[in-house]
Amino acid sequence: MTVRMKDIAKDLGVSKVTVSKVLNNHLDISPATRERVLQRVRELNYRPSLQARSLFTGQSLLAGLIVPDLVHAFFSEAAKSLSRILRQHGFGLLIADSNEDNELENEEIDQMLRRRVDMLIVASCQNDPQSLQRVVEENVPLILIDRSFENFKANFVGTDDVLVGEMATEHLIRIGCRKIAYIGGKKVSTSEGRMNGYKNALRRSGLKAPKNYVLSREHGDESGDITGKAAMEDLLKLRSRPDAVFCYNDPAAIGAMNAIITAGLRIPHDIAVIGAGNIRYAESLRVPLSSIDVSSTALGEQAGNLALELISKPQKTSPKSILIKPRLIVRESAARRRAD
Repeated sequence: MTVRMKDIAKDLGVSKVTVSKVLNNHLDISPATRERVLQRVRELNYRPSLQARSLFTGQSLLAGLIVPDLVHAFFSEAAKSLSRILRQHGFGLLIADSNEDNELENEEIDQMLRRRVDMLIVASCQNDPQSLQRVVEENVPLILIDRSFENFKANFVGTDDVLVGEMATEHLIRIGCRKIAYIGGKKVSTSEGRMNGYKNALRRSGLKAPKNYVLSREHGDESGDITGKAAMEDLLKLRSRPDAVFCYNDPAAIGAMNAIITAGLRIPHDIAVIGAGNIRYAESLRVPLSSIDVSSTALGEQAGNLALELISKPQKTSPKSILIKPRLIVRESAARRRAD
């Protein structure tokens, strides 16, 4: 027999409205009553009708996520943890991949809005936030993750990218590197911030990098290993070859290491490499990759918690900025060098 909400209410001697409020995570229910209702829900394996719940709450019970590349482990891990948080509170997650394409991202935003998502979470590949402004104008709560826009007021979950660049470059300097190059992506905040951090660290140490040591490539996340390999090949052709390279993300760093190994050079003895993101399989590579860890799991969890908070408080509030603390993870690719 199908279990209904009114059956749970009758069993517990509470109103149907009380049961509904518990299931919809309202805050005006006592902890004791909440636990009684949830316990009975578990015992009866009650599954509320999404259509009925949507009609009652005025919500679609869906959040939308748009990322530049789901193959990139960083974004897939973030999506996994985000989905877990939302699922615990009865929300589904629609996921789209923009493939680092501005027009495709705009189309995906339109699709999400037509599906009337309750929340939109975006790691944008746009050069400016104009396309995101219409999300705000339609009163759909918006969270930017990983990438932000200067002078655009929006909720943000990410990290201090300047600090990431400084930490990576300072580590390379500490292990004795003096000719340090940088491989970045297109003009997005992560690449720009990490490049600025790289330059800050060099300047504080009295070091300089020639202009041809700083390379930016399109599709820094999508096909990042391919573009990272191509950028490293260009660096290897220079008369004064770098002795280290900081790549703004791990896929680019993996591509750079492939180019170095193909050229018959040793990592880190000839060229040290460090990335950012600390993807799950970084320590399992042929040369384990040093990286600045920006926890993708924490990113997804924080975005999920913020999304639930915004959905439960429809009134407008000042945008929040949540920064994940970066950590240096040293592995073989940028370990302290040993003499031959």
